[in-house]
Amino acid sequence: MKTIGLIGGMSWESSALYYRQINEAVRQQLGGLHSAKLLLHSVDFHAIETLQRAGDWAAAGELLADCARSLEAAGVDFLLLCTNTMHIVAPAIAAAVRIPLLHIADPTAQAIQAAGHSRVGLLGTRFTMEQDFYVARLKQQGLQVLLPEPADRDTVHRIIFEELCLGKTLEASRQQYRRIMAQLVRDGAEAIILGCTEITLLVGAADADVPLFDTTALHALAAVDIALR
Repeated sequence: MKTIGLIGGMSWESSALYYRQINEAVRQQLGGLHSAKLLLHSVDFHAIETLQRAGDWAAAGELLADCARSLEAAGVDFLLLCTNTMHIVAPAIAAAVRIPLLHIADPTAQAIQAAGHSRVGLLGTRFTMEQDFYVARLKQQGLQVLLPEPADRDTVHRIIFEELCLGKTLEASRQQYRRIMAQLVRDGAEAIILGCTEITLLVGAADADVPLFDTTALHALAAVDIALR
């Protein structure tokens, strides 16, 4: 079994999902008392969020590249960055190490294509929805990406940072996400990407009329496939 390196803490709530889902998948596949071989480097999210607001992606990239170097030195075989948004600095992380970085958008796109969908709605932080690093990678794999209207993007972003990253799940916010997803479906989305690792804490399959693709779960399962290959 290969050793997985997790760069987490962004937020720790979603990193906890990664830890649980990876270990559950290993036990399901190997049985008995098996669990995953992994190392977690968890950062202080306050420092990362401050750099996000300042738009200092170079400093954020170097901070996470240092995490990657420490995990490589500790002997992990490949890396997962346990956040969608911070894949904006994935090139800096990948360039800092010799081991592979499994990009979160890749298993997501593969699962959507395998299910026969091509027009997808995307929910995530404002950075993920509006900057090119994520949408362009999905488009390169043949997907057409639909975004909420600007006011709804603000709502999605605010709920992530002011509630989900603090461990809060409010029914009023769930209704807002349901409304926004329903509008994406009316706009032509055949499926919706939960493109922030915390969104799965708030909504699930019962909250939309089309399939939801949970990037946290897809990323974790892809890591297990590599680890057990």
